[in-house]
Amino acid sequence: MNARPVALPLDRLRQQVERGEVDTVVVAVTDMQGRLLGKRIHAPFFFESVLENGTEGCNYMLAVDVDMNTVDGYSISSWERGYGDMEFVLDLDTLRPVPWLPATAMVQCDLAWLDDAHSPVVESPRQVLKAQVARAAEHGWRVFAGTELEFIVFDDTYEAAWDARYQGLTPVNRYNVDYSVLGTTRVAPLLRDITNHMHASGLTPESIKGECNPGQHEIAFLFDEVIRTADNHAVYKNGAKEIASLHGKALTFMAKYDEAEGNSCHVHMSLQGTDGAAVFADGEEPTDLF
Repeated sequence: MNARPVALPLDRLRQQVERGEVDTVVVAVTDMQGRLLGKRIHAPFFFESVLENGTEGCNYMLAVDVDMNTVDGYSISSWERGYGDMEFVLDLDTLRPVPWLPATAMVQCDLAWLDDAHSPVVESPRQVLKAQVARAAEHGWRVFAGTELEFIVFDDTYEAAWDARYQGLTPVNRYNVDYSVLGTTRVAPLLRDITNHMHASGLTPESIKGECNPGQHEIAFLFDEVIRTADNHAVYKNGAKEIASLHGKALTFMAKYDEAEGNSCHVHMSLQGTDGAAVFADGEEPTDLF
């Protein structure tokens, strides 16, 4: 599989900023819960300072629970040790437009310590994955992944869902819409917005289908090198929620929202050699490694 071009080359972003078409650059990292955390940087300041010098964020981002409460037991960050900063190391290969938000671009980052060597924060999810990719490369393998994420959409806003303590919410479909064309048609404005915006942001959506739980749907994306897939996966989950909010709806990827069918996260993994050949198959037969 050939390397894909950057969704938003740096020179193009610079031109867009100079023309006033982009005024915000989201600088983001993936946390332990798979969420995007970071800052919104004013685009002129991004080029004046952040592009060369980076930016910082508190190391507690990797030592909190899902409600952002600090959790005991982390060696990198605690009340006893203190809470310091980490450096956001821009990965310019991840630059992308965020077309569902006005005048916005995004870049994803690695995390490093503020020492002379800029040592990587090995506990960060992106570094954990990079370490596994490096181990595979030592064997002459390239790692690929594709994801299919199911989600449930509600006609309630996020604020209304919070106020209702997430009880008695109204799904956008009232019945099982697994493979139902009519079922997805009824939610098409939202689903089309998600897929079209993800495509414009550098992802490759393959298909949309309804699922079993009322209001449940799935979008599948083309496989890619595993780090790029993981980056895109985080962008998609964050973006789908933002787009749902713009439609006055709420959307959740929660694994088990209620007693009915849960939201699966299908992850398809494969290995290729440096020559592009499959590692686990030789023609019609599995290899010895398999």
